[in-house]
Amino acid sequence: MTALTDSLVEGAVQTVLEAGELLTDPAAVQSIRSKGETDYVTNVDVAVQAFLRKRLAALAPDVQFMGEEQDNTGLDWSRPCWILDPVDGTTNLIHSFRHSAISLALAEGGQAVFGVVYNPYTEECFTARRGGGALRNGVPIHVSDVSRLEDSLLSTGTVPGRRELADAAFRQMRALYDRCQDVRRTGCASLDLCWVACGRLDGYVELSLQPWDYAAGMRIAAEAGGKVTAPDGSPLSLREGGPLLASNGRLHSALQAILKE
Repeated sequence: MTALTDSLVEGAVQTVLEAGELLTDPAAVQSIRSKGETDYVTNVDVAVQAFLRKRLAALAPDVQFMGEEQDNTGLDWSRPCWILDPVDGTTNLIHSFRHSAISLALAEGGQAVFGVVYNPYTEECFTARRGGGALRNGVPIHVSDVSRLEDSLLSTGTVPGRRELADAAFRQMRALYDRCQDVRRTGCASLDLCWVACGRLDGYVELSLQPWDYAAGMRIAAEAGGKVTAPDGSPLSLREGGPLLASNGRLHSALQAILKE
């Protein structure tokens, strides 16, 4: 039986909107702890996850919970599961860059069936249900109709948490840059996927992400008419992370060809 109902969707979205207030307080970040080289967690990440986990458990007690700031071993992927990034763009948050988001997906059968990504700084809330289209603040959104790489605006990442991939990431960025109008680097994967969904970006590439980075955004982009896969075209896993390629669909094969070079 599906865990996804109208009331559950509405409750999850409202909870994410409320949690957004924890990010926008100028004095919100009180502590910063390093999880690894250039990988950080703040008191805000922890507070948002604790808030959402408690509220989501009240909404749907039988749904499991995967969160960035916890040990996620032992999940039963035959059962529904929330997938949460409490603060996507923690480095942005630390520097008051005002480009971070809360990203929440509901997975069933190993697929994201619902996603919500909320940027509290712009008060933009992106949502999508499988088969139901994608919305921004309740209004339908669609990917761009750009069909030529030379007309495209792309986004990519610099994998700061995996510096051993830096050379490959910058080679990749240069290859994309040489064939498009320009490249952006925003530091928030979930919002990059949503910006592909609403046509602000025509494509997005990352060498290394975790499921909570893309679970919600990939559903939103797909429902808006886009395509999100691994660079080789294979499906993305919600159990473990990896590289990602997102596009408006029209540019997917051309971007794949560049990434194979």
